[in-house]
Amino acid sequence: MGRRFELARKTKETDIKIKLNIDGKGNTDIQTDLGFFDHLLTQIAVHGSFDLEIKARGDLNVDTHHLIEDTAILLGKAFRKAIGKKIGINRVSHCFFPMDDVLIFVAIDISSRPFFASEIDWVNPYLGSKEDNLIPVDLIEHFLYTFAIQAKITLHVKLLSGKNNHHIAEGIFKAIGRTLDYASRYDPKRSDRTPSSKGLL
Repeated sequence: MGRRFELARKTKETDIKIKLNIDGKGNTDIQTDLGFFDHLLTQIAVHGSFDLEIKARGDLNVDTHHLIEDTAILLGKAFRKAIGKKIGINRVSHCFFPMDDVLIFVAIDISSRPFFASEIDWVNPYLGSKEDNLIPVDLIEHFLYTFAIQAKITLHVKLLSGKNNHHIAEGIFKAIGRTLDYASRYDPKRSDRTPSSKGLL
């Protein structure tokens, strides 16, 4: 069956439905009306081997903020619910991910202690190609912060080198997918134990 969770949330600003299977194969069906955002979310799923469906609509006549923030809220909650009691998982992982000129470092702890830190020097203030749907780079970091808080994970992201905004963003999301994949995998040495000296996460 896999570790799965699905949820929906509708407000005056957004209407979002998410289905997540942590033990998937990287299959995706993502539609947010923001092409570049779809592209980034796909990287998490493909490189994390998660099956992910997202149908999201938002008040893009205002800007991209509400849609991206609310998607992060639901995706974080879905991950937290799907991962369950965390018994037997690796819990911690890190990844150095190259993306052409860019080198990203990501570290994750599925700790139930939400925290986000980043060191990213963006070159341009926006991502995307459509003038009316451009994504401010600070909103990418806000997505990561919101996801980490809702998923209750510790997430560190650092840009080590590179100057291409597209590669920076894509590299970050690929690295997060890869790191979440390993951290959420089962460790046969602790199959019946919580990976914490406290005995609880």
